[in-house]
Amino acid sequence: MPLWFFPALIGVCSIISLLAGIWLVLHLRDVAGLFSGRRDGEMVRGPGRQDASRAKVWALILVFNAGWIASVLIWVFAIGGDANVVTDASV
Repeated sequence: MPLWFFPALIGVCSIISLLAGIWLVLHLRDVAGLFSGRRDGEMVRGPGRQDASRAKVWALILVFNAGWIASVLIWVFAIGGDANVVTDASV
């Protein structure tokens, strides 16, 4: 693998996580509706219409978390020296 592979892979995972995070922030009402409680004092969804389905919100929460976790794991793999074996630094 070329030397730029791991930084590019971290960048792709970070961008995917960033885009999913931005979508989640823009749809906070739907996220709050997903976790809204039924008892007094718990988080409730604000007024307004619902844009996204529960499945879409869950999917983007999973994509967001998978993106940053993959970025951290790749970084640990690369910084720990385990990636030296598979990286061709001569190119």
